[in-house]
Amino acid sequence: METLCTQCAKPSTEWGYPTTSALPIYLMAPNGLKEKHNRTNNAKLIKLYTGDGETFEKVCSYQDVLNHLNLTKANELFSMTRPVKDYRRPTEVFLEVLLYAILDVKEIDQTFVPYVWIFLVWQNEYIYWNSSDFCGIKNISLPTEILWKPDLTIEEMTEKDKAPPSPYLTINNMGKVFVQNDQVLVSTCRMQVHKFPFDVQSCTLSFKSAIHSIEEIRLVHHLNSSITTEWSRELMRTQYEWLFVDMTVINKTVSPFGAEQDTIIYTISMKRRSVLYIANFLLPVLFFLCLDLASFLISDRGGEKLSFKVTVLLAVTVMQLILNEILPSSSDKIPLIAVYCIGIFALMMLSLLETILVMHLMEKDSQDNESNADQTVEEQGRAINFRGSEREERKLTPYGCICGASAAKTPDERLQVGMTLQLESGKKGSISQPIEEPPAFEELSVELKEVVRILTLILQSSKEEEKPGYWTRKTKTINRVYFIFYVIAAFFFLVFMFSIWNEPQE
Repeated sequence: METLCTQCAKPSTEWGYPTTSALPIYLMAPNGLKEKHNRTNNAKLIKLYTGDGETFEKVCSYQDVLNHLNLTKANELFSMTRPVKDYRRPTEVFLEVLLYAILDVKEIDQTFVPYVWIFLVWQNEYIYWNSSDFCGIKNISLPTEILWKPDLTIEEMTEKDKAPPSPYLTINNMGKVFVQNDQVLVSTCRMQVHKFPFDVQSCTLSFKSAIHSIEEIRLVHHLNSSITTEWSRELMRTQYEWLFVDMTVINKTVSPFGAEQDTIIYTISMKRRSVLYIANFLLPVLFFLCLDLASFLISDRGGEKLSFKVTVLLAVTVMQLILNEILPSSSDKIPLIAVYCIGIFALMMLSLLETILVMHLMEKDSQDNESNADQTVEEQGRAINFRGSEREERKLTPYGCICGASAAKTPDERLQVGMTLQLESGKKGSISQPIEEPPAFEELSVELKEVVRILTLILQSSKEEEKPGYWTRKTKTINRVYFIFYVIAAFFFLVFMFSIWNEPQE
C-alpha cells in the first residue's frame, strides 16, 4: 500500500505551496491527514508464501530499523558532529515559521512576545534503510538527544523559552530529519510610537546558526511571504490588542565576526486596535477642551470661573501622567498624542491667563469707582456742614446788627438777645399791628430742600457707579476677541493633528 510519504521526493502544490523532498506534505498538512498517515505506518506486515500454498505474516518493529542503523544513545556518530560524509559539503537546513498568537507587546520595555511554530528539516547522510525490507516502515520517532541538531538561535530573543521543547523528532528512510517546536518568544522590538494609538509596529525574528558559517550550514525557506501570512492568519488564536497585518520572510547573508552566515529574517507587522484609546483618552481630552470653551459663559465677577478653569487644567494634567506610563521614553520622535495633549494644555493655559487678566482689570475698575465714591461722599459732607453754618449766621445776623451784639457770642446767646429785643419792640408798638412770626418754618423748609437735593445727588452718584467703567468695557472686548481666537486655533490644531494621524506610516 502506497503511503503519503511516497510523495516526499516530488514537487507538489496540493496544499497551496511548493514542496520538495526536504519538506514533506504531511508535515504541513492538517492533523487529520497526519493521523491517518501515522495509523497506516504503525503496524507493518509482510505476507510470505510457502511452497505448499500456505502463507504466514512477517512482523516488523521500529527496533529492527534502529538495530539495522546501529542507532543508539551510545553511538556518538549520530550526535557529535554534522551528519555529512564529506565535511566540505554544507548541511542544508529548511526552516519555516508560522505565527500562532500575539501574546503581548510592551511599549515601555520594548519587547514583543509571540507564540510561534517552528519547523526544521535537514539531511542526515548516515541514516538510510530500504523500507521494503522492514514491512514498509518509512518514518520513526526518536528522542531529540540521539541525533545532531542545528544550533539555531534568534538574535532578538532576550529570555529563554520556558516551555519545554518537543522531546521527539522524526526520521524517514531517506535520511530526512523533521523537528517541530512550539515556542513562546520574548524578543526585543524597536517600537515606533510616533502615531500612537494609530501606529503599525514591525517586529523581526532573525534565525541563524550560533557558530557555523555558510560553508557548514545553509538556511533555506520554501514558503513565500504571502503563503506564510495566509497560513499564520488561519492559525491565529489571539492577537491581544493588535491586528495581524502580514508576515514577510527574507534570506540574507551576514558577516558578524568576519565569517559569513545565512540568516532568515521574519518580519511581523501588526496594527494597534485604537478604539479603546479613542474612547478612553482622546475623546475625554477633547471634552475637557469643550468645557473650557463653555466656561466663557461664566461671569468674570467672583472666583467661580477661575476655579473651574484650574480644575479642567488639572484634569488634563492627570491624563498626561497616565500617558507617560504607557509610552516609552526612548522614542526617536515625540508621539503625536503627546503633541495633542500639549497643544490642548497650552490653549487652556492661555485661557486661564486671559481670565486672570480680565479679573485684574475689573478689580482695578472697581477700586477706582470706590475711591471716586468716597471722594464724592466727603465733598457732599463738607458742603452740608458749610451750608448749615451759613444758615445759622444768616438767621442771627440782623439782630446782632440792631443790638450791636458782639460777633464773638455763641449762637445761643445771640438767639436769646434777639428774642428779648423782639418782645420789647412788641410792647411799644400798637396792639392792632400784627406780630411778625419767627422764621422757624422758613428755615425748616429750606433745610428740607437741602436734604432733598443731597439725596438726589447721592442717588445720581450710585447710578453712575452702576454704569460699567473703562476697564470693564475693555474686558468685554478682550473676552470676545480671545474667544474667537480660541475657537479658530482649536479648530485648526485638531484638523492638523488628525490629518497627520491619517497619513500612511513610513
